[in-house]
Amino acid sequence: MTVPSTGRATFAMDPVIILFGLCVGILVGMTGVGGGSIMTPLLILVLGIKPVVAVGTDLAYAALTKTLGGWRHMRLGNVDQSVSGWLAIGSVPGSLAGVIVLDIVHRSYGKGFDDVVLFVVAGALVLTGVATLWRAMFMPNAAARERHSFQLHTKHKVAAVIIGLTVGFVLGVSSAGSGALIAVALIIAFRLTPDRVVGTGVFHAAILLWVAGTAHLLSGNVDLGLTANLLIGSLPGVWIGTSAKLKPPARVLRPLLGIVLCTAALGLLIKANIGVPGPVFVGVPVALSLLAWWRDRAMFGSATRATSIDTDLPLPALHVQPSPSPDLTPHA
Repeated sequence: MTVPSTGRATFAMDPVIILFGLCVGILVGMTGVGGGSIMTPLLILVLGIKPVVAVGTDLAYAALTKTLGGWRHMRLGNVDQSVSGWLAIGSVPGSLAGVIVLDIVHRSYGKGFDDVVLFVVAGALVLTGVATLWRAMFMPNAAARERHSFQLHTKHKVAAVIIGLTVGFVLGVSSAGSGALIAVALIIAFRLTPDRVVGTGVFHAAILLWVAGTAHLLSGNVDLGLTANLLIGSLPGVWIGTSAKLKPPARVLRPLLGIVLCTAALGLLIKANIGVPGPVFVGVPVALSLLAWWRDRAMFGSATRATSIDTDLPLPALHVQPSPSPDLTPHA
């Protein structure tokens, strides 16, 4: 397996990297999240890519991947362009600021800054993982308040710019959060329906990632050969993800994604040599899985049992009063 670790434009087809791109592309197309949050730790932990190069390469490949996904979702009518535009007004300068800060600090500290990047990415993963789990386990009634579209007022526009600015900065530094953090914001702040959350999130992320990815490219943080391998897998993957008719239930996919993100964060902390004990690394995903299972039983199991009880109750007897017989006696 060829493992590039610099920003040089070396290219050799690697089936493992292509498979990574395919799987993450499918996930992005289906849910709108998981691109940077999953790919960056994969590049660092599995392939041994330098953290700064992993962040930049991830942003560059994700820009093209989410452009295709955003176009597909727009064709399906899943994009709220007004919300995306106001988010971009904040996220574009925010991402540029994040890239500039990352580049300045990296130039100042050199290789010693790699562990700092690992801490930052791990923190972003924890934030996105907890946000995804919270959405899956503690927002069961969000669907009742969802809407397909709405009229943007000043408060909505200001909120969108602030959210975009924050998420953009986190993305510029760590490459994580463009999907999960924006998705949670679209649910909580704007109460959009799931299809609009996914479509609007992917469409906005494409705009944001082009800016952040280009900035990292100019900073020399993008491995073009690695990017090409990822794209070979991710482009058909995102096409499949946006077209899939047999998607796993959101109640299964969302908590699973959150658990994966939190586990990846622990892996990055181990990579940074902070001494995370082995039992903690194993115990956290197990504990989160049990919590997700318990919440799923609490939210959906009771409703299923109630439905079963209602259908098993004996039907009340129907007492039909006989109709009076017609009077056939002839009258004078």
